[in-house]
Amino acid sequence: MLDDTLKTQLAAYLERVTLPIEIVASLGDDSNSVEMRELLETIQALRSDKITLKTDGTDARKPSFSLNRLGANMSLRFAAIPLGHEFTSLVLALLWVGGHPPKVEPDVIEQIKNLEGDFNFEVYVSLSCHNCPDVVQALNLMAVLNPKVKVVTIDGGLYQDEVNQRQIMAVPTIFLNGEVFGSGRMEIEEIIGKLDTGAAARDATKLSAKAPYDVLIVGGGPAGAAAAVYAARKGIRTGVAAERFGGQVNDTLGIENFISVLETDGPKFAAALEAHVRSYDVDIMNLQRADKLIPATQPGGLIEVQLANGGSLKSKTVILSTGARWRNVNVPGEQQYKNHGVAYCPHCDGPLFKGKRVAVIGGGNSGVEAAIDLAGLVAHVTLIEFDTQLRADAVLVNKLKSLPNVSIHTHALTTEITGDGQKVNGLSYTDRATNEAHHIELEGVFVQIGLVPNTEWLKGTLELSKHGEIVVDARGQTSLPGVFAAGDVTTVPFKQIIIAAGDGAKAALGAFDHLIRAVVPA
Repeated sequence: MLDDTLKTQLAAYLERVTLPIEIVASLGDDSNSVEMRELLETIQALRSDKITLKTDGTDARKPSFSLNRLGANMSLRFAAIPLGHEFTSLVLALLWVGGHPPKVEPDVIEQIKNLEGDFNFEVYVSLSCHNCPDVVQALNLMAVLNPKVKVVTIDGGLYQDEVNQRQIMAVPTIFLNGEVFGSGRMEIEEIIGKLDTGAAARDATKLSAKAPYDVLIVGGGPAGAAAAVYAARKGIRTGVAAERFGGQVNDTLGIENFISVLETDGPKFAAALEAHVRSYDVDIMNLQRADKLIPATQPGGLIEVQLANGGSLKSKTVILSTGARWRNVNVPGEQQYKNHGVAYCPHCDGPLFKGKRVAVIGGGNSGVEAAIDLAGLVAHVTLIEFDTQLRADAVLVNKLKSLPNVSIHTHALTTEITGDGQKVNGLSYTDRATNEAHHIELEGVFVQIGLVPNTEWLKGTLELSKHGEIVVDARGQTSLPGVFAAGDVTTVPFKQIIIAAGDGAKAALGAFDHLIRAVVPA
């Protein structure tokens, strides 16, 4: 199950375990139980002086296993064989239960320890989901630090009956005390904030008390990270307010065209961006959504960015790098059935549709790649493209057309996503050539039609293009003095990671040039 290289790496990590761990497995006679036993026996053998394995567990979910520190009161369970993207979650759980300190800010740890109440979390994942580990690791850490927090991680592919019964059609999906708590990628601070109702007000007060910045960057994707590094290297006071550091990159699986990096994935790249920024003296304020931009009232004055939590930040210059998000198809049924059959990430949610019929809307590279990916999992894929032909690269189109369980409809207008009130059951489209209406019975719809810039909060404040992008000049300057912009949120063509990073560097240099030439207020 684990090759020799992985065993060697795992053994090195387990050397950091200082406190005794007990693993209790609840197993059946099925092949998955055999696989889980093999994994756990390998782990126990690598550190037998600190890890004890019992296989007489009585949990209703079989196979599953719990981790506990001897003499402690923890409730941390995997109803999964945590390989794939979740292998890191397993390693971290072993380290934390075994006494190795987590790399989390002290105030976050203190906030977790002070949570009051009973928190019984169930998080449904797929092992191919690259967003799930963040949620799993956050909840596991909370279970290690606070005995009032109980967590079980459930592989939706392993427990398909539960997934169907609870009508889970997107991962990660989190239940708290039997009720839906959240869906999608969530940072630990975001989870705590939903549990600790006073956290937002305290955070807003703390943010508003911060001294003004020389450069304040709004957004933490490739453009924002590059801007932060370039600004900090100038020795000026730099801050980053980001809704989630890494931005849209977190939802990207494979990255093979960032020059000098042969191959990586989105979450790794996002983590590297943040690590690079943190290596400089940059004030990072994560999980902060900008709500309003207030220009300076006089030359050389301060620009204000108001945040959704009520806080406010001020700066001499601002760089807007809020990026873009998945574009909605905007037909009846899309919002109603989002996460109930309507999905946007085939890598994350694809395994939940194993053996089912799905559609992909969009014939560009992302849509065709999604259809190819899904074809290996689902019973049948129908691709719907508005244009008269697929717009993806020829090599991808040829691969798609070679698959036996794929149907392609071009010149087709999606008109409705239908459902039974609980989940998706079909898709309607119109043949644009004949104006004939068609309906396809299926269980899932994956929307892959591009991106929309995150600029709603800026309307009426500065110049936007007809597509809602921030209009910038060659230096990244917007229509407002002292306000710059970079990356996918701007009018710069070709939305690529490497272009966004270059844009961020350019905007930071533009902002610095503005600072050294700015009028000094009397």
